[in-house]
Amino acid sequence: MFELIKTDGLARRGRLTTVHGVIESPFFMNVGTSAAIKGGISSPDLKALKCQVELCNTYHLHLRPGDCVIHRMGGIRDFMNWNNPVLTDSGGFQVFSLAKLRRIKEEGVYFSSHIDGRKIFMGPEESMRIQSNLGSTIAMAFDECIETPAPREYVEKSIQRTTRWLVRCKDEMERLNSLPDSLNKEQILFGINQGGVYHDLRKEHMKLISELDLMGYAVGGLAVGETVEVMYDVLDNLVSEMPVEKPRYLMGVGTPSNLIEAVARGIDMFDCVMPSRNARHGTVFTWKGIAHMRGERYKTDDLPLDEECDCPTCKNFSRAYIRHLFTSGEYLAGRLAVTHNLYFYNNLMEKIREAIDNSEFENFRKKYSESLKQIV
Repeated sequence: MFELIKTDGLARRGRLTTVHGVIESPFFMNVGTSAAIKGGISSPDLKALKCQVELCNTYHLHLRPGDCVIHRMGGIRDFMNWNNPVLTDSGGFQVFSLAKLRRIKEEGVYFSSHIDGRKIFMGPEESMRIQSNLGSTIAMAFDECIETPAPREYVEKSIQRTTRWLVRCKDEMERLNSLPDSLNKEQILFGINQGGVYHDLRKEHMKLISELDLMGYAVGGLAVGETVEVMYDVLDNLVSEMPVEKPRYLMGVGTPSNLIEAVARGIDMFDCVMPSRNARHGTVFTWKGIAHMRGERYKTDDLPLDEECDCPTCKNFSRAYIRHLFTSGEYLAGRLAVTHNLYFYNNLMEKIREAIDNSEFENFRKKYSESLKQIV
């Protein structure tokens, strides 16, 4: 299912074949938490922006419109008219992000809905059932995303529980995939590595979950408050323990520079809300660096957002016009900026793949890893 085509240093060029299509790696997943990209981007738009995989969230879709509703509508892909692969996050990140609204027990997590306060329970089996109802291509295991920093004793107990939850996820997915009314009988399960910033615990947990021989493995619990240096240090110590023949997913990361640096350390898959969230506030990513489009300097600038970009926004609109939209509070501002940023991220990953194919990745890294951080 996953073919490792070429390596260039630790950077990997691969191909993931799924029931819903072939995915070229390394790749970035555009985040449509509630089956929609914030900023007014539709599924047909995504196809023009070189998106290969859309990511949706189990917890949010369970709350509204409800996973049973989506099941009746033919699954998440039919529901949002997206015929390419979809990865669903398990709800495990909400164990971290909704810390004030939840209680963790061995059986699972008790939440108070962030929408109306109603009580919700989600454990490994519930998460798998919801994701089965959604019919996603890849389902993530239910885990606890541990905050950073966290005491070592707590982290040890947490990853032991996450491992027990993973076994329950695997058993439940096998059961669900065998049912006659399952929308996707070939749904794939990825396990998630946790361990905070403790290298030995990360390695120990990776060895444990690797024994379950899942279809892919993710690194969770990073980009949650630690410095980028700490994140890279964790990857440097962990990636060698990850199965070579399985796709490797770094969850919730990150900036263009983060993507380049993580690929350099052997990561294949990424997701992050950053390109769409930042765009909605007027910040765009370009091949020269980061630009804040509300600036006075763009008031009469007739150039596109990025002179090297051929996205629909850059083909049709000037910086001056987009600045005007932002300063006037027009919704179109966010849509045009999100369009550009998503295209930029997907195009960046395409260029990374080309660099690995041509054994030029290290030169690409030297040229862009630092320069893409600059404010222009």
